[in-house]
Amino acid sequence: MDAPAALFDTALARRRLARADRGGYAGFLLDRLAEDLDDRLGAVLRGFSAVLDLATPTAAAERILAGRYPEALRFRLAPLAGPGGGLIVGDPELLPLAAGSLDLAVSLLSLHAVNDLPGTLIQLRRALRPDGLFVGCLLGGATLTELRQSFGQAESEVEGGISPRVAPFANVREAGALLQRAGFALPVADTDTLTVRYADPFALMRDLRAMGMTNVLTDRRRTPLRRATLLRTAEIYAARFADPDGRVRATFELLWLSGWVPHESQQKPLRPGSARSRLADALGTVELKPQTGGAP
Repeated sequence: MDAPAALFDTALARRRLARADRGGYAGFLLDRLAEDLDDRLGAVLRGFSAVLDLATPTAAAERILAGRYPEALRFRLAPLAGPGGGLIVGDPELLPLAAGSLDLAVSLLSLHAVNDLPGTLIQLRRALRPDGLFVGCLLGGATLTELRQSFGQAESEVEGGISPRVAPFANVREAGALLQRAGFALPVADTDTLTVRYADPFALMRDLRAMGMTNVLTDRRRTPLRRATLLRTAEIYAARFADPDGRVRATFELLWLSGWVPHESQQKPLRPGSARSRLADALGTVELKPQTGGAP
């Protein structure tokens, strides 16, 4: 069978990331996520000897790891961005990592743009030792919903059709299922929504360009964006998603994932029927016996 078509143009994504890096990466979102990562790792009461930062676009996560695990052997695996694009050691979709070589892997704002997220998670699971931990944050399904809606309406009005411009991001249920599918134990998936306000929609678009987050979908329209479509998009955005002071809102849904490689020391669910006390006793209620036979 033929392999499914790639959702993202990976080569273009690398060039866009390299351009953002050269022009001064807009790192406000990653700086916020790095603080959240620090809090999450602070709840883990153990050290790690081999730590990986998987393709975080800046050194924001690396700074947190260096402060928490100064004695650990740390690796920064960045997407191939080209000469001058930072540390280059491999591709997140083809990890150059030996089995059982890591204790901790983290990733901020990169995994939502890989073509084979299940495959990447499986590779991470294989690279982590027993009782190793993965913590990652990627963009969730509600991200840039305002921009998606505005572009869709504008293109329909001006050009008579809609082309894909904002990537389809995962939701929390899908992400949790992917962790289980990859073989992680104690999987956790939760979301946080960040609303960023801009003077106008064009300021948002400039920030997206400065984060290397412009359209890299394989099925994107290859002809240049019409000026009329862009201006109509900005009009719709300002009319539908502006606050009373005139500034417009942009939603970023942050999807956090964490999971452990199975180990005998981890908590395990009890066998069915092994409970030693009744839920009714704990709640102080009377347990109703099920009726059998006859019509209700």
